[in-house]
Amino acid sequence: MARTATTKKTTTAGKKTASAGSKASRTPASRATAAKPAPRKLSARGMTFCSLAGRDGPTLGVRTERGILDVAKASALFRVKAPTSIHEVIAGADCAPLARLVERALGDPRGRGVLVAESRAKFAPAVPNPEKILCVGLNYRQHAAETGMPIPQTPILFNKYNNALTGHRSRVKLPTKVDDQFDYEVELVIVIGRTARDVSEADALKYVFGYANGNDLSARGLQMRTSQFMLGKIPDGFAPLGPWVVSADQIPDPNNLAIQTWVNGELRQDLNTSDMVFNCRQIISYCSRHLTLKPGDVIYTGTPQGVILGYPKDKRVWLKAGDRVKTVVEKLGELEVTLA
Repeated sequence: MARTATTKKTTTAGKKTASAGSKASRTPASRATAAKPAPRKLSARGMTFCSLAGRDGPTLGVRTERGILDVAKASALFRVKAPTSIHEVIAGADCAPLARLVERALGDPRGRGVLVAESRAKFAPAVPNPEKILCVGLNYRQHAAETGMPIPQTPILFNKYNNALTGHRSRVKLPTKVDDQFDYEVELVIVIGRTARDVSEADALKYVFGYANGNDLSARGLQMRTSQFMLGKIPDGFAPLGPWVVSADQIPDPNNLAIQTWVNGELRQDLNTSDMVFNCRQIISYCSRHLTLKPGDVIYTGTPQGVILGYPKDKRVWLKAGDRVKTVVEKLGELEVTLA
């Protein structure tokens, strides 16, 4: 009986100790520590980016109401660590520091020194170093018709390389030693934001970081010399891209955008991305069935009717040195290059 009583007393004491510990864990200080939320990671939603041509290579720019924020300079000035390349942002870097830098630059008199007027900015390719540059051929119904080609039953894919990338207001030297039939092609460009492998059409746009304006410049003689398009698509500077990458949330329907090309002030192409044979969802899904798409990969989605190749042969006046080619995609801005 005595042993039984002792056991009960010990058990009761143990309960009291546990109860006291539980109460101690609920002190105001402990509650404050437990309730402190983790820093919130801000996405790129609502933001428009560019890559500025810096002395040491491309650097990140953010478009604001008062010019382009040079992120590297702003980061040094305001001592805020932030991503300084668009590839970091595409890979998922926290954009909260970028939002803080924009706020500081617009609200602090010193911010004038880190804001660049768009008219004076020197642009690099909007996405300077993608792993892959994929392109889709004959992807507008009216373009296929003007070239006398049948509407494709599956996407026609070809590629460019990073040497072809160039930025807004750059000069593109034409390879006149190997061809003299140079053409323009305005294109909506998809910028991939997440690794995509065998994704469905329904989910495809979830893998998009943003969209950009592109020009698939083409050397038609080289392009038509063989059954492969590649040689006519890969000369240096033949993939102008930019100036902006607009976050995907700002483009709810990429297949309802006006798209144009102007040559020396004359309108040459004028249609809407709704004329695509394969829409953006289908393109992403199709590509992802055959290879893994990585963050930062870009896809040129095809061009509408109005290219020089679509004119009757006796009406074709190919691009030449001195021509200014401006492509326009609704909500994505104007991209201009001068040929040399």
